[in-house]
Amino acid sequence: MTRTLDTLQFTNRFGSLPDAFYTRLAPTPLPAPYAVAFSPQAASLLDLTLASLQHPAATDMLIGNRPIPGQDTLATLYAGHQFGQFVPQLGDGRAIWLGEIQNGRGEFWELQLKGAGETPYSRMGDGRAVLRSSIREFLCSEAMHGLGIPTTRALSIIGSNEPVYRETPETAAVVLRLSPSFIRFGHFEVFFYRNQHDRIQQLADFVIDHYYPHCRDTTNPYQAMLDTVTTRTAALMADWQAVGFCHGVMNTDNMSILGLTLDYGPFGFLDAFDAGHVCNHSDHTGRYAYDQQPAVALWNLHCLAQALITLLDKDEAIAALQSFQPQYEAAYLARMQRKLGLAHWQAGDEALLVELLTLMQTNQVDYTRCFRLLSEVDTAQPQQAVRDECLDRPAMDAWLAGYVSRLQQEGQDTATRQAQQRRANPKFVLRNHLAEQAIQAAARHQDFSEIDQLLQVLATPYDEHPAHEHYAAHPPAWAQTLSVSCSS
Repeated sequence: MTRTLDTLQFTNRFGSLPDAFYTRLAPTPLPAPYAVAFSPQAASLLDLTLASLQHPAATDMLIGNRPIPGQDTLATLYAGHQFGQFVPQLGDGRAIWLGEIQNGRGEFWELQLKGAGETPYSRMGDGRAVLRSSIREFLCSEAMHGLGIPTTRALSIIGSNEPVYRETPETAAVVLRLSPSFIRFGHFEVFFYRNQHDRIQQLADFVIDHYYPHCRDTTNPYQAMLDTVTTRTAALMADWQAVGFCHGVMNTDNMSILGLTLDYGPFGFLDAFDAGHVCNHSDHTGRYAYDQQPAVALWNLHCLAQALITLLDKDEAIAALQSFQPQYEAAYLARMQRKLGLAHWQAGDEALLVELLTLMQTNQVDYTRCFRLLSEVDTAQPQQAVRDECLDRPAMDAWLAGYVSRLQQEGQDTATRQAQQRRANPKFVLRNHLAEQAIQAAARHQDFSEIDQLLQVLATPYDEHPAHEHYAAHPPAWAQTLSVSCSS
């Protein structure tokens, strides 16, 4: 079954909640819109073809200038802890929810325009997104899906030459993004601090009924929901850490109730390994550094539990939160076991991993390249290509000797182990300099070909893509001068 935008069938379950949860409003039109990029994979989630999106009539609908028949446009209300400080009202300041589609496979996907204009929650902002940040969000949403990491998705970018003012004048763009749900921890927090506990229960019932129905038949469905969110968040943090992803702004209002990666702003993937890397230059204290992300996720879960406290047994809530760390550690070590190509985890393997990460940190070894090259290690060879990634080759050789011995101990077939290991170690990630090259080509010349090329490669980042070997190369020196902030 294929559809076009004007034949989508909306269900709009979130829009059936009372208006205390949102404000209905229409997007603000942008002049002379033009197509920038489309994701064929995201289009398939709505049973749309790429050709239907490329039709000129679709452009106005994808930017919000013309309604999609059946849409129910609204901006949702939420609060949140931003850099540890509670902000009592946030909400969709530059995002407008269009509604929900059920595809031919029975999946529900909500549609949201990011950058569609001012809302009651814009807090003196203009409600717009710039082309630069839209390209970053579009590419990383789809790249994370390619990596197998739970995430919101991005269908399209539509641009306009309308000026938008950030650090410098830029041009506007709108991303149409998709998610099973955009509900955040902050959607519960706003009503807790307003002492509107009936609204919290109403929203929790909505989440359980539509996303966590297995919780309904338990002794306490709300406790079961917290347990499930804790488990999903622990798994998400393990995914991020294993692939070297830094979110950059892990406020509670950027935490998905479904355990999805949500809101791509000042994100970054590790180049040279640095456990304390801070990707957001607005994060002056390093609160959201790479090695702090699991602890911050747990802190955010405490905030969610507090918002749900009238629905929970206190002791059971504490037990759920205490389960986060062991769940995260087990999930992280399982992912690192696969990255190291080990069939079984045994005593001493964690020390082997720590030694490698320490060596990488001391020698500023590239995280993605190092693990990918470990997938090429041949236990029958005296030297391995990965040693050349490290300035201290004798130290790397010493570590490799122990690693090869460990692989030999397992006795796996080398070719089989290498193939499996490559499926755990991507060759390609969306490095900041790659995104920047695509941004510069788009902004200066309206050349969107680099976006399309990156999208194609990042959809299957574990494959070789020999024609695009340069995407897996060491970052150029100028990449170290790039910085991203909350406006990115």
